[in-house]
Amino acid sequence: MKRAVFATVLLTLGLTSATLAEDKKIGVSWSNFQEPRWRFDSVTMRSAIERAGNAYMAVDAGGSVEKQLADIDQMIAQGVDALVILAVDKEAILPAIDRAAAAGIPILGYDRLIEDKRVFYLTFDNVGVGRLIAAMVRDAQPEGKYAIILGDPGDPNVGFLRKGMEEVIGAAVAGGAIQIIGEANADGWKAENAKTIMEKILAENGNAVDAVLAQNDGMAGGAVEALTAAGLTVPVGGQDGDPAAINRVARGTQTVSVWKNNRELGKMAGKVANLLADGVTMDRIPDAVTFSDGEKGVDIWAILLQPTPITRNNIDLVIDAGHIEQRIACQGALSGVKACE
Repeated sequence: MKRAVFATVLLTLGLTSATLAEDKKIGVSWSNFQEPRWRFDSVTMRSAIERAGNAYMAVDAGGSVEKQLADIDQMIAQGVDALVILAVDKEAILPAIDRAAAAGIPILGYDRLIEDKRVFYLTFDNVGVGRLIAAMVRDAQPEGKYAIILGDPGDPNVGFLRKGMEEVIGAAVAGGAIQIIGEANADGWKAENAKTIMEKILAENGNAVDAVLAQNDGMAGGAVEALTAAGLTVPVGGQDGDPAAINRVARGTQTVSVWKNNRELGKMAGKVANLLADGVTMDRIPDAVTFSDGEKGVDIWAILLQPTPITRNNIDLVIDAGHIEQRIACQGALSGVKACE
């Protein structure tokens, strides 16, 4: 259905797949490739760009704000026709946005909000992701002592995810059924930082932890390491559909990984970047809606895709989609995991 709508809009705009943004250069600035999921995204993004006859020019900032700014300056100098940016930091990126906009280059903010009306925003419904993480964990553990591990403070998704979590657990916290015994940001979304946070929370609470809400799978893995070392298995939630997390779900050490089908996100990013490079205005991008839920309340154009919670009951979804092989997902799986039987 979405492909049909997309094709219809192209015809309305007077474009065809053969002429759309052909021979254009699309610059892609990745924040870092430390998280496994970005590699999945990049494959389908590159495919969508190159199938339209365009050049995919990607650079990895390695988590460095300074390198990302320099990378983008270089791509501007190379005359790219559109930029896709996964920002290391939502505020530090703004000078690069100014320079790109001054050069007349359209910009797509990929999966992390850049709160600027000159930037098109493409992501999943991250408030919804936070809501799903908390809902699945709360179903498994309706009350007790919760730990919350937040992502990097420079990433606006942290606030969206936390808002979704609050919608699910807020009333129970206010009523005393759930007690938040620790909450902290893990710099860089890194598993090792999450492990350190979890170890501190365990030490401060005599290992009395009943559930953990982590804002991504890498950090959920760090929390699970600390819990396992303490001899504990409690409900843990995360997101991204990382292969290791899917296996933890099958093993029973992680309750849910909210899967954002990053291949679909990458494919959509390539399509949108092609349109932007060809001069299509943001308000005429297929499925675009206005979005103003950022900290500054700036109205921007966006596409928000819908996530899927992966539990032991539906691991087959990610296997059937080719996201992960059954042998990897099911290694050491608990009995009763249908996809692994």
